Amino acid sequence: MPLSVTRTYVKYVDVGEFPQARRNFQVTRCNQCDDAPCTHACPTGAMFRRADGIVDFDKSICIGCKACIAACPYDAIFINPEDHSAEKCNFCAHRLDVGLEPACVVVCPVEAILVGDLNDPTTKVAQLVGREPTNVRRPEKQTQPKLFYKGASQATLDPLAAERPTGGLFMWSEQGDVPHQVTSGFPQAAAPTNSSAAAVLSYDIPHRMPWDWRVSLYTWTKAIAAGVYLVPLLLTLLGFGSWTSSSWLLGMPIVAGVFLALTGALLISDLEHPGRFYLIFTRPRWGSWLVRGAFIIAAYSVVLALHFIAGLAGAAGFTKLLAFAGAPLAAMTAVYTAYLFAQSKARDLWQNPLLAPQMLVQSLLAGSVVMLPLAAANDPRMAPALLWTVASSAGVVLAFVGFELTMTHVTAHAKLAVWEMTRGSYAGFFRAGTILLALGVFAVVIPWVAPAALAGLLLYEHAYVQAAQKVPLA
Repeated sequence: MPLSVTRTYVKYVDVGEFPQARRNFQVTRCNQCDDAPCTHACPTGAMFRRADGIVDFDKSICIGCKACIAACPYDAIFINPEDHSAEKCNFCAHRLDVGLEPACVVVCPVEAILVGDLNDPTTKVAQLVGREPTNVRRPEKQTQPKLFYKGASQATLDPLAAERPTGGLFMWSEQGDVPHQVTSGFPQAAAPTNSSAAAVLSYDIPHRMPWDWRVSLYTWTKAIAAGVYLVPLLLTLLGFGSWTSSSWLLGMPIVAGVFLALTGALLISDLEHPGRFYLIFTRPRWGSWLVRGAFIIAAYSVVLALHFIAGLAGAAGFTKLLAFAGAPLAAMTAVYTAYLFAQSKARDLWQNPLLAPQMLVQSLLAGSVVMLPLAAANDPRMAPALLWTVASSAGVVLAFVGFELTMTHVTAHAKLAVWEMTRGSYAGFFRAGTILLALGVFAVVIPWVAPAALAGLLLYEHAYVQAAQKVPLA
């Protein structure tokens, strides 16, 4: 294994206070889930479940999208820094295939690690799991893990039960706080006490957040690409625009196409294997929302290209017919990321049923702001309606944000993510974003604040996307 990554490791947690103290150990690795979320999220089938139940990987078709990492509730998957493909503990499947046991089982001198067939009642593993008390990690995720712990402490099983040590000084090491890193344990600043009495992490390893600023920016460019189609279409249907205006015939498809191209460029640049992006289309796994989203964007781009050609020809009637396909595709382009995020089972903040309508309203806000200069120059009747759209959609977005902050978050992971967003690592982005969004509410009386709302939306999106990934899972 290259330095900085590991398929399995032993986590240490110290519980109690001297002289009444003990150290708990936990081997941390892939849980070989029966219902593995990483396999559902993978767009190409690079992460798959074998017939014998082992969750394995195929590096030759991995595009490095990191969707499997975002989906894994156990933080067991990583990107190999040498070959840039997703990797994890695969139960030493290559050894099992030739009748050998996994390497960790062989080297353990006291048989602390057992491997066997749970479906065979004669195996020692099946008897131990069936007759003695055992625990699994994060059963609430309903992944049906097949890694069982006997005599494990909740201080090690729960990733938030133990506090980070004072000063970030872990045993033999410092995890530090470098950008895009998730430090293990519960941050002391978030709460004065933790959920397990006097439990402090002694040794653990840091992890990397799978998706960086490019995913935050992609949600913003995608909102603009969808909104600049939906907003003028809706306003024209309401009588505030014209089917023959240059804003509708040429301006809209050009602007939408540019931001859709930027969206695609951001998505491809975020891949560890950008040259393999075509595998999403040539060997798609339809259960992945990354695949569904790619086909939605591709179909939307075709509609925009046809709209542009029709606009050059002055065929306003054909553009009206295209709207029957363009409107649903633009709406799906705006909201599919909500389902992609929901497929990331590891991130509790994203498990919000209102995220799809919120993203749709965000696209209306973004589209109305970007269309304002075009309307002012080519379609004056639409400009006042666009300002009202900016003000009302900014208010609705703020209402969604307020609901997110005031609703009862039933998991500690969601609560910690909200804390990271509002008072932790991304508080600056969140506060600036909400202030700028609030300015957008006054766009009707102060038109020049409309761009501030667009900037605020970007800052808020960055805080939201990154804070959900800042919560430690292991």
